[in-house]
Amino acid sequence: MHVARSAGPRIVVTVAVAARQREPEIAERKNRLYADCLTRQGASPTLLDATMPAADRATALAAMDGLLLSGGADLEPARYGRPNQGSTGVEPDRDALEAEAWAAAQARGLPVLGVCRGFQAINVLSDGTLLQHVDGHAGPGWGHGPAATHPLRVAPGTRLARVLFPTNARGGVLQVNSYHHQAIRAADLAPGLVASAWAGSPAGDLVEGLEAADGRFLIGVQCHPERIESTPPAFERLFAVFVDAARGPLSRR
Repeated sequence: MHVARSAGPRIVVTVAVAARQREPEIAERKNRLYADCLTRQGASPTLLDATMPAADRATALAAMDGLLLSGGADLEPARYGRPNQGSTGVEPDRDALEAEAWAAAQARGLPVLGVCRGFQAINVLSDGTLLQHVDGHAGPGWGHGPAATHPLRVAPGTRLARVLFPTNARGGVLQVNSYHHQAIRAADLAPGLVASAWAGSPAGDLVEGLEAADGRFLIGVQCHPERIESTPPAFERLFAVFVDAARGPLSRR
């Protein structure tokens, strides 16, 4: 368990087991990007993966002030009641870790941010489903060439619009990176969640931002805002607002 030394709010970041990945060094760098984004905003991140001993995991989850579900492999389709129809590289022990972390965060009303797989995990853990394959949204893997990009339409009046366009909550369009082959359509969205951003695809419009309908701090984005070389600067505010929310109820918005 890696804990950054900082006096800021304690954010648990669920990550892939780097040593198990095809390119362990790149996987480790990917994991560190999340911690770097949080540290820049004054948080104290703890990276938690599925190999963490149960006692250490329990300690980290009990102490956390917020939860970031990061990117990675596909979720096991059985988690949302579907046969495997295109899911690859599933990691059941990571699914279990994130279900445990999600339950701990929900029980205490803590802010949650999801990125890519984490965005999809929020939907699945909220009783939604996934489209297991969509063409045209993967592009080269990180570290293997320029990111694929596409326009993201941020819905007016949403919390995400207020974060990304603080002087104009009517929303707008941003060009974002795209590293996913699974997706969420309107019909897949879980009860209690609302779509905050959309992108076109061969399968029709995809939900690429989501948030809680009841005002809880729960935000997910399909893109990878921690990869700042291919992300609009506006997304830095997403991490800042998330860290502010983790400081306590008076700063949550």
